[in-house]
Amino acid sequence: METREASPTHFLIKIESFYKSGMDKFETNEFVAGDYKWYMSWQIMATPDRLTFHIVYRTEYTIWFDGTVKYCDYVSVYLAMANTSSLPANWEVNVVFSIFLFNQISANYLCSLGITRRFLAMKSEWGFSKLISKKVMSEPSNGYLIDDTCVLGAEVFIVKKEAAIQRLSLNNCDVPYERDWKITNFSKLGNLWESEEFIVRGHKWKIWLYPKGNKGGVGTYVSMYLFNAGYERVQASYTLCIKNQVSDEHKKLTITNHLFTPSSSSWGWPTFMEIATMNDPKKGFIVNDSCLVHVEISSVEDAAQ
Repeated sequence: METREASPTHFLIKIESFYKSGMDKFETNEFVAGDYKWYMSWQIMATPDRLTFHIVYRTEYTIWFDGTVKYCDYVSVYLAMANTSSLPANWEVNVVFSIFLFNQISANYLCSLGITRRFLAMKSEWGFSKLISKKVMSEPSNGYLIDDTCVLGAEVFIVKKEAAIQRLSLNNCDVPYERDWKITNFSKLGNLWESEEFIVRGHKWKIWLYPKGNKGGVGTYVSMYLFNAGYERVQASYTLCIKNQVSDEHKKLTITNHLFTPSSSSWGWPTFMEIATMNDPKKGFIVNDSCLVHVEISSVEDAAQ
């Protein structure tokens, strides 16, 4: 429970002769909590739009194992659906509601935190069996009951079914494969650095990196390729990356739906990155003579002959 200055949005009732009336249960008139219509793709139906606010005073008791009876007096407050007999079969309404009790001295409200409940034929009433104790309620200095008069209220918000529904079959979904390598003693590497073999969707792969360049990049560029170690006909989409270790300005290149074949088992970039940029300590690609290589393979498919 918490306190709030603002009055409840949807309903407020002043109850006089709270105890003197001798009534142990009282139901208010109906009030409109919202005029909504719910619809589904195959039909349109009227959304239940009237709620009855039940204010119930109950004397609850507990029978202990020693046979004694101990009474626990509380004010119980419930919110219930009205006119449920006119609703379609298997109806349900999801509601966020709060119950309010006015403090006539401090001019604010004791308020239940908004709770979400599903109202349906089997359970058309929700609330609080112990909203406030009779002792606290009856003490005039607390401000809730003065001259045998109290003020109760409610806020009711209907939760609309607007969630986006998606069906996903992981059998037909390519979950990207990602992997990182730290290459140490970069300055002492030979012509080719080759990663260990890894498997993506049943196919064997390696990363080839040429620190001093390959083909058209020799002497000027670092070259990097994805190598199909199974020498198969397979189509792949992938990204190769050399990570920047001091910023987010990574060097990465992507290729989509490349066809690997037994006679063309590797594909990449002879001019992936300039050697001068790679070796510049201010650029952040090599730190402590180590670089970080990353691969992401987003899709792999067998290719027909």
